[in-house]
Amino acid sequence: MATIAVPQASPAVSKFYVTMAYLFVAIAFGGFFGTYWLQIARGTFNGSAMLHLHGLLFSLWTLFFLSQALLVANGRVRSHRSWGLLGISLATAMLFTGLAVSILGLHERLDAGFGEPARAFTIVPVTAILTFAGFVIAAIVNRRRPEWHKRFMLIATVALLQAAVARFFFLAATGGGPGMRPGFGPPMPIERTMTAGLLVDLLIVAAIVHDWRSDRRVHPAYWWGFGIFLAVQLLRPVIGHTQAWYGFTDFLLAF
Repeated sequence: MATIAVPQASPAVSKFYVTMAYLFVAIAFGGFFGTYWLQIARGTFNGSAMLHLHGLLFSLWTLFFLSQALLVANGRVRSHRSWGLLGISLATAMLFTGLAVSILGLHERLDAGFGEPARAFTIVPVTAILTFAGFVIAAIVNRRRPEWHKRFMLIATVALLQAAVARFFFLAATGGGPGMRPGFGPPMPIERTMTAGLLVDLLIVAAIVHDWRSDRRVHPAYWWGFGIFLAVQLLRPVIGHTQAWYGFTDFLLAF
């Protein structure tokens, strides 16, 4: 919800976005608690400096989204606009670090001998960060259309949460343990990542239901978001196992 020119939001609308923002923070920090934050506290996390930067920036985004929602809810629109400039910088840094971590993970999995499964899995993080970036850009373009802007920013934030939700499944399957995190073993098949993706889609469904209950109509931004999310998730296994995608991963490895 960056760089937005908005009138005072209604209490019901403000409460919904603040509630969703708190939920996003809980999912993001809860999902990564066992595989990152707890390991940082114990000194058992095994990862590069880029992973730390990536984790910091992506965690900050959910807190930033919450702070922006609170500013609007409290009528501090001028501050909301000013801080929005920081959001643009943060999202830009997230795009580059997200891609860098995806490429780093691809290198590590290929070096470990996982071959084509490693190349195929890379479509998941790459499309996630590109989906986030696309909706942030859409929100910036629509910064003077608040009903579009705030919904696009909510959808962009949802795009980041699949990785956090997936870690709940990882911990349930492995039982956790010092230093354990996704990336050390064989990459998860793309088809298995769809469960976490579809659960995250329910957050957009909740927003659709809220729109319907509030206005008796659903804003087109949510239909665009829901449709694009489903398309990306359904196309990942179709595209990710193709020679064309494997060739694209060779292009990524050049960076």
